[in-house]
Order: sequence, then structure tokens, then C-alpha cells
Amino acid sequence: RILFIILSKDHQKVVTRHIWQEYLEEADHLRHHKEVKTIYAKRKETIERVFADAKEKHGMRWTTLRGLKKLSMQAMLTFAAMNLKKMANWIWKGPEMA
Repeated sequence: RILFIILSKDHQKVVTRHIWQEYLEEADHLRHHKEVKTIYAKRKETIERVFADAKEKHGMRWTTLRGLKKLSMQAMLTFAAMNLKKMANWIWKGPEMA
């Protein structure tokens, strides 16, 4: 979160908030509701699991490549391969209901 406190020319504090600050605060507020907590708890089983698999099973802990373009290409290829594996599993045994 970005918050700027600037002393202006007439010696008054000017507080500048980030343009999306109000949305960030609302998202943080909604995260603590009872209904949302159960959904948010599933995050570690679904979303964060993808990145853990990429690190452990697909060699994304470190790289020998240099440069943003090469690293971006490696990440795209890795996640494309992961998506293909996921699609193959869906076709093989059918999609799991969340």
C-alpha cells in the first residue's frame, strides 16, 4: 500500500493515497467475513498449490537463464505444460467438482 505524506509549500501536511487504496481496503475487509473465510482457506489447496508444484516438479526454484524475456518465456512454457497435464488428466478421468 502506498501512502505519501508531503509537506506542502504552505506548511500543511498533504496525504496522498494510492488510486486503488479504497478497493484494497474493501478486499481486505471482505476477506474476514465468515462466508469468505471458507473460500479463502481453500486458496492454499488450489492456487498456491500450482506455484508449489511449479517450484518442486518443474524446476522453477532457480534458473540458469538471464534476462526478463528469457525468464518470461520459461515461465510461460512451464505453465503451458502444467495446463496441458491438467487437461490430459481431466480428459482421462473427468473434471473434479470443487
